[in-house]
Amino acid sequence: GCLTQEKIVAGYAKCFVVIADYRKKSKSLGEQWKKGIPIEVIPMAYVPVTRALTKNFGGAVELRMAVSKAGPVVTDNGNFILDWKFDKVHEWSEVNTAIKMIPGVVETGLFIDMAEAVYFGMEDGSISVQKKEPR
Repeated sequence: GCLTQEKIVAGYAKCFVVIADYRKKSKSLGEQWKKGIPIEVIPMAYVPVTRALTKNFGGAVELRMAVSKAGPVVTDNGNFILDWKFDKVHEWSEVNTAIKMIPGVVETGLFIDMAEAVYFGMEDGSISVQKKEPR
Protein backbone atom coordinates (compact mmCIF):
# COMPACT_ATOMS: atom_id res chain seq x y z
CA GLY A 1 0.00 0.00 0.00
CA CYS A 2 2.90 2.40 -0.62
CA LEU A 3 2.43 3.07 -4.34
CA THR A 4 2.65 6.87 -4.21
CA GLN A 5 5.44 6.85 -1.64
CA GLU A 6 7.45 4.39 -3.77
CA LYS A 7 7.01 6.66 -6.81
CA ILE A 8 8.18 9.71 -4.82
CA VAL A 9 11.30 7.88 -3.60
CA ALA A 10 12.03 6.65 -7.14
CA GLY A 11 11.54 10.11 -8.62
CA TYR A 12 13.99 11.78 -6.24
CA ALA A 13 16.59 9.01 -6.09
CA LYS A 14 20.03 9.74 -7.58
CA CYS A 15 19.96 6.24 -9.09
CA PHE A 16 16.86 4.06 -9.20
CA VAL A 17 17.09 0.31 -9.80
CA VAL A 18 14.34 -2.29 -9.78
CA ILE A 19 14.67 -5.77 -8.35
CA ALA A 20 12.02 -8.27 -9.43
CA ASP A 21 11.57 -11.97 -9.95
CA TYR A 22 11.48 -13.75 -13.30
CA ARG A 23 7.66 -13.59 -13.53
CA LYS A 24 7.82 -9.87 -14.32
CA LYS A 25 10.44 -10.13 -17.08
CA SER A 26 8.96 -9.64 -20.57
CA LYS A 27 9.51 -7.73 -23.78
CA SER A 28 6.02 -6.20 -23.61
CA LEU A 29 4.23 -5.07 -20.46
CA GLY A 30 1.78 -7.71 -19.30
CA GLU A 31 3.28 -10.58 -21.27
CA GLN A 32 4.15 -12.51 -18.09
CA TRP A 33 2.61 -10.59 -15.19
CA LYS A 34 -1.19 -10.81 -15.42
CA LYS A 35 -2.27 -9.11 -12.19
CA GLY A 36 -2.59 -5.72 -13.83
CA ILE A 37 -1.30 -2.22 -13.21
CA PRO A 38 -2.02 -0.77 -9.78
CA ILE A 39 -3.63 2.66 -9.68
CA GLU A 40 -4.01 4.55 -6.40
CA VAL A 41 -7.30 6.45 -6.15
CA ILE A 42 -9.11 8.60 -3.62
CA PRO A 43 -11.78 6.34 -2.03
CA MET A 44 -14.80 8.42 -3.08
CA ALA A 45 -13.62 8.32 -6.71
CA TYR A 46 -12.99 4.62 -7.23
CA VAL A 47 -16.29 3.95 -9.04
CA PRO A 48 -16.06 6.83 -11.57
CA VAL A 49 -12.32 6.18 -12.07
CA THR A 50 -13.10 2.50 -12.76
CA ARG A 51 -15.66 3.56 -15.39
CA ALA A 52 -13.28 6.09 -16.97
CA LEU A 53 -10.47 3.54 -17.21
CA THR A 54 -12.57 0.90 -18.95
CA LYS A 55 -14.24 3.45 -21.24
CA ASN A 56 -11.00 5.16 -22.28
CA PHE A 57 -8.54 2.25 -22.29
CA GLY A 58 -10.51 -1.02 -22.26
CA GLY A 59 -9.70 -4.03 -20.14
CA ALA A 60 -11.10 -4.71 -16.70
CA VAL A 61 -10.65 -2.90 -13.39
CA GLU A 62 -10.99 -4.41 -9.94
CA LEU A 63 -10.87 -2.81 -6.52
CA ARG A 64 -8.07 -4.62 -4.66
CA MET A 65 -9.50 -6.38 -1.64
CA ALA A 66 -7.59 -7.03 1.58
CA VAL A 67 -6.64 -10.57 2.54
CA SER A 68 -6.31 -10.35 6.34
CA LYS A 69 -9.22 -7.96 6.95
CA ALA A 70 -12.61 -7.15 5.52
CA GLY A 71 -12.85 -4.56 2.78
CA PRO A 72 -10.47 -3.01 0.27
CA VAL A 73 -6.73 -2.51 0.64
CA VAL A 74 -6.06 0.94 2.09
CA THR A 75 -2.75 2.58 1.17
CA ASP A 76 -0.47 4.34 3.62
CA ASN A 77 -2.08 7.56 2.36
CA GLY A 78 -5.62 6.32 3.11
CA ASN A 79 -6.51 5.63 -0.52
CA PHE A 80 -7.68 2.56 -2.47
CA ILE A 81 -5.83 0.53 -5.10
CA LEU A 82 -7.46 -0.41 -8.39
CA ASP A 83 -5.89 -3.17 -10.48
CA TRP A 84 -6.30 -2.45 -14.20
CA LYS A 85 -5.99 -5.55 -16.36
CA PHE A 86 -5.47 -4.06 -19.79
CA ASP A 87 -6.38 -6.04 -22.90
CA LYS A 88 -3.95 -4.59 -25.44
CA VAL A 89 -0.55 -2.94 -25.74
CA HIS A 90 -0.68 0.83 -25.36
CA GLU A 91 1.69 3.75 -25.78
CA TRP A 92 2.45 3.57 -22.04
CA SER A 93 3.87 7.05 -21.55
CA GLU A 94 0.75 8.63 -23.04
CA VAL A 95 -1.59 6.30 -21.14
CA ASN A 96 0.22 7.00 -17.87
CA THR A 97 -0.25 10.76 -18.35
CA ALA A 98 -3.90 10.36 -19.38
CA ILE A 99 -4.71 8.15 -16.37
CA LYS A 100 -3.11 10.64 -13.98
CA MET A 101 -5.39 13.33 -15.43
CA ILE A 102 -8.55 11.44 -14.41
CA PRO A 103 -10.01 13.22 -11.37
CA GLY A 104 -9.49 11.08 -8.27
CA VAL A 105 -6.36 9.28 -9.49
CA VAL A 106 -3.40 9.83 -7.20
CA GLU A 107 -0.69 7.77 -8.94
CA THR A 108 -0.09 4.80 -11.24
CA GLY A 109 2.21 1.82 -10.89
CA LEU A 110 3.88 2.65 -14.21
CA PHE A 111 7.49 3.68 -13.53
CA ILE A 112 8.19 4.86 -17.09
CA ASP A 113 11.84 5.63 -17.94
CA MET A 114 12.72 5.87 -14.24
CA ALA A 115 14.99 2.86 -13.67
CA GLU A 116 18.67 2.84 -14.60
CA ALA A 117 18.63 -0.96 -14.46
CA VAL A 118 16.36 -3.87 -13.63
CA TYR A 119 17.70 -6.98 -11.89
CA PHE A 120 15.60 -10.12 -12.31
CA GLY A 121 16.02 -13.09 -9.99
CA MET A 122 15.59 -16.03 -12.33
CA GLU A 123 13.93 -19.32 -11.47
CA ASP A 124 17.28 -21.15 -11.53
CA GLY A 125 18.82 -18.71 -9.03
CA SER A 126 20.77 -16.67 -11.59
CA ILE A 127 20.39 -12.92 -12.13
CA SER A 128 19.43 -11.28 -15.42
CA VAL A 129 20.15 -7.55 -15.83
CA GLN A 130 18.50 -5.08 -18.19
CA LYS A 131 20.06 -1.61 -18.36
CA LYS A 132 18.40 1.58 -19.56
CA GLU A 133 19.09 2.34 -23.20
CA PRO A 134 21.13 5.55 -23.60
CA ARG A 135 19.18 8.37 -25.25
